[in-house]
Amino acid sequence: MTDFSDLLRPQSVVTGLAIATKKALFQHIAASIADVTGADAALVATRLAAREKLGSTGFGGGVAIPHAKLPDLDAPVGVFIRLAQPMAFQAVDDLPVDLVFALLSPERAGSVHLKALARVSRRMRDRNFLGKLRGAGSRDALYALFTTAESRDAA
Repeated sequence: MTDFSDLLRPQSVVTGLAIATKKALFQHIAASIADVTGADAALVATRLAAREKLGSTGFGGGVAIPHAKLPDLDAPVGVFIRLAQPMAFQAVDDLPVDLVFALLSPERAGSVHLKALARVSRRMRDRNFLGKLRGAGSRDALYALFTTAESRDAA
C-alpha cells in the first residue's frame, strides 16, 4: 500500500522550507504535528532530538526519516517537508538532505510503528518517486503524489 492518506494531511506537507539546522527542523515538525494532533510541540521536538542522538535518521540519497513515539497519539502521523536548500544531516552517505518524512507513532504502538516506518522507508527509497517529489510544483502536487502514488505508478 503506497497511499499515505492515513499518515499525512494536506496541511502536513511543506515545500520550500528554508532551515539550516536539525533543531530548527525538529521544531518545525513539532509545530506541524501539534497543529494536526494537539500533541505537545516541545515534547515532539525533544523526542525527535533524542531519537536522532541514537544515530542519524538520514538514510542516504538526500532523504531523512526522523521518527519517535509519543503518548496520547491514537495512530501514526507524518509530516513531509521538501527543503528549499539541502542541509547537513550526518546521513549514512554524508550527503545533505532535502526530503524529510517525519513519523510519530503512539508510545505503545510497537509493530504498528515499525510497519508504518517500513512503509515510509520503502517509498522513500524509490528513486523514481523521489524524482517526482523533487519536481513537484506545489504542496498540493506533493500531497497527491503521496496519496495517489499507487494508481499513478500502475498507469
